[in-house]
Amino acid sequence: MALELTDANFQSTVLDSDKLTVVDFWAEWCGPCKVIAPVVDELADEYLGKVKFGKVNVDFNQQTAMKYGIRSIPSLLIFKDGSVVNQIIGSVPKDSIVKLLEETI
Repeated sequence: MALELTDANFQSTVLDSDKLTVVDFWAEWCGPCKVIAPVVDELADEYLGKVKFGKVNVDFNQQTAMKYGIRSIPSLLIFKDGSVVNQIIGSVPKDSIVKLLEETI
């Protein structure tokens, strides 16, 4: 399962992490977000111990969403050593996410 990320815990959970972290920016009303959500949870289980996964609800955590220029959701940002190293915008197949992860790890 992906962690619930907020404006309050983003720094300590993502930016200060020594693990590669995938952050899913989403909203409850977003149809494509609901399509990709189970894939993100599946990958969180498959990469347990290797990669952290978290979700930011953009409706309730606007500060973080604005900081990273989130204009379309779902958006997956991949963080390494506190910086964004890759991103995926839109609902994409699981294979696309896995490929990007394997290239980044």
